[in-house]
Amino acid sequence: MSLNVIILAAGQGKRMHSALPKVLHPLAGKSLLRHVIDAARALHPACIVVVTGHGGEAVREAMAAPDIAFALQEPQLGTGHAVMQAVPLLGAAATTLILYGDVPLTPIDTLKSLVGAASGGMAILTAELDDATGYGRMVRSGAIDGERPASGAIDGERPSPGRITRIVEHKDASPAERAIREVNSGIMAVPTAYLKDWLSKLSNNNVQGEYYLTDIVPLALADGVAVESATAPHAWEVSGVNSKAQLAELERVHQRNIATALLEAGVTLADPARIDVRGLLSCGQDVRIDVNCVFEGDVVLGNDIVIGPNCVLKNVRIKAGTRVEAFSHLEDAEVGAHCRIGPYARLRPGAQLDEHVHIGNFVEVKKSVIGAGSKANHLAYIGDSEVGKKVNIGAGTITCNYDGVNKFKTIIGDGAFIGSDSTLVAPVTIGAGAYIGAGSTITKAAPGGKLTLTRAKQLTLDAWKPPQKKSS
Repeated sequence: MSLNVIILAAGQGKRMHSALPKVLHPLAGKSLLRHVIDAARALHPACIVVVTGHGGEAVREAMAAPDIAFALQEPQLGTGHAVMQAVPLLGAAATTLILYGDVPLTPIDTLKSLVGAASGGMAILTAELDDATGYGRMVRSGAIDGERPASGAIDGERPSPGRITRIVEHKDASPAERAIREVNSGIMAVPTAYLKDWLSKLSNNNVQGEYYLTDIVPLALADGVAVESATAPHAWEVSGVNSKAQLAELERVHQRNIATALLEAGVTLADPARIDVRGLLSCGQDVRIDVNCVFEGDVVLGNDIVIGPNCVLKNVRIKAGTRVEAFSHLEDAEVGAHCRIGPYARLRPGAQLDEHVHIGNFVEVKKSVIGAGSKANHLAYIGDSEVGKKVNIGAGTITCNYDGVNKFKTIIGDGAFIGSDSTLVAPVTIGAGAYIGAGSTITKAAPGGKLTLTRAKQLTLDAWKPPQKKSS
């Protein structure tokens, strides 16, 4: 079925108390609107039209892409009015799917079910809520006090729903109608040709002076078009965001869903309630993740990997058998097999570690390649460097790679030993098997297989006396 998608994203979001447009607030590291656009793209539509209003320029700048068109709703006169602004940009597709930029978690399978239900007319995505306060109710033929008609039930099966006759808003509903638990999500799939016609017939003759999209339902019925429904299995699938509290609630729902999927895939989570995935996390077999870890961007973990508590990993690839100890921060880095990172280690962008590398407490690595079996176990900075195999870098070692304007490279050959508290002033090369004496400042090439050190002569001044406090 050929498909158009309209995403309504013009709301101001006053209850967010923020200068940032509501649909640009992040959920799991991605804006609410981006979640909706990604879901729409998965349906391979002929076109996507985003209707903007408040903060429209910021929204257009953030979401600009070749496959997205924008329409401006100014002023905002209701959902029907918003869809009217998009109509001139719609293709001649058979169906138009209408989504909301602040309803971020509707699964693709649910949207496919809705579009499929619209194959013979229009379809509305509904949900059944224990507390439907504030929602429009789906009124069906034969319903009494919100119950479905009993016809069609066989051997205890759920009764078949009656035909949708109208949608009544909560404020206008009678006590019997308010007892209905099936609510209108606002998400619907409508034949494009009919949609254009029905929108032209909408009236704003109501207290709010707005054009309501739900008013196309009686127009559809009057034209003999079937009004079907698809039901969202979970309430969160149709939950919108109007406040920071609601945003936080959906964040936890989304993270719980991710944690459940990880557990079902065999990942061990110390506490499923204390993990945050703000992007994509792919895990091999026997991966263990401790509490309070954050995964951002695209993270790939191989087999038998342990991530300790309170770690942050962003755009990282880690091969099998590696341990990342507590409070470590890895970003845009590649880590080989059977490495040990941390605790309190930092791998910055461009860090590439071969297998069996140890990066220990308070060691920072930036834009450097470190060969197999090398170690920097304590208090070191390695930047813009090429470190060979089986190199030992002592505590307090610094590669001085920056002169205030330019960056320079340090090269350390295989098997070199860098004594503690050494300063390597780049550009500089340390030969294979070289030894650098502790406390040295190296500014010239150090030959391989030899000891190089620089130290001032140690003096003891026998006549020296400690300073005395002056009397006032």
